Amino acid sequence: MTTATRSSARTAADRPAPRAGVIGLGMIGGGVAVSLARRGRVPAVFDVRPEAADALAGVPDVLGSAAEVARISDVVLVAVVDADQARTVLTGPGGILAGAAPGSVVVLLSTVAVPVVHELAALCAEHGVDLLDCGVTPGDKAADNGLVAILGGDAAVVERARPVLVDFAKEVVHCGPLGAGMATKIARNVVTYGCWRAVHEASTLAAAPGVDPAKLMTVIDSADPDGATLLSWLRMRIAATPQVRALVAQVERLMDKDLAAAQDLAGTLGVDIPLVDVARNHVAETLAIEEATR
Repeated sequence: MTTATRSSARTAADRPAPRAGVIGLGMIGGGVAVSLARRGRVPAVFDVRPEAADALAGVPDVLGSAAEVARISDVVLVAVVDADQARTVLTGPGGILAGAAPGSVVVLLSTVAVPVVHELAALCAEHGVDLLDCGVTPGDKAADNGLVAILGGDAAVVERARPVLVDFAKEVVHCGPLGAGMATKIARNVVTYGCWRAVHEASTLAAAPGVDPAKLMTVIDSADPDGATLLSWLRMRIAATPQVRALVAQVERLMDKDLAAAQDLAGTLGVDIPLVDVARNHVAETLAIEEATR
């Protein structure tokens, strides 16, 4: 180990552990606070409901304001519902920026539009505070250290916040600059809701001639128990091997044929399947045929 490396290691070891705060103790924020407490990083917390922490194992009583949390925290995690609430807890009376010291980090866990991320980051920057956007999923695993933290922001700021992030998340994924985490979370939500729509259309199509939807679930679970099919084509596109490029024309024919069969069945049964219609109209785009055949 070089002298510089030893010096860097000593500096990291001597640096005090960052103190954590959580604003908003709903399902996600409350779960994050519980996970932090379980790891020994007991957070300072605030919620508009004074009793919000009462049922959260290991979490202390709610403080009087977001500013009080910020005064005693190096990394403040914001888990409120929407953009308006995020603005309020940042800049309102008793807000985070009234108490946060320069150099502290605000981590926005709320799902908001990407322009809002940049707006809030600019407000923080006026006070010398850094902001990271951090989409999280799945929300029901927050209290079990089961979240994936999807980060956007400066890499150095991510590293400053990382000790807190890893104490509540099973995986920390830095996606890129400010806004990239939120964009990734929004894209992940599109997959979720799009799949729900696909399942709705598929189960409706199966039910119309009398198939029990539970049978469809059995088929899907048995054929694809880990859901690997969902991302199979994207994985192959990213790999971009000669074998994948050779498959494109064959997959295009199969996809068009199978979706045509679905449309024919739906037409016969009077079932509305707009997602299938869109998918068939955009087969080439879905398969990225131009990119794959270059």
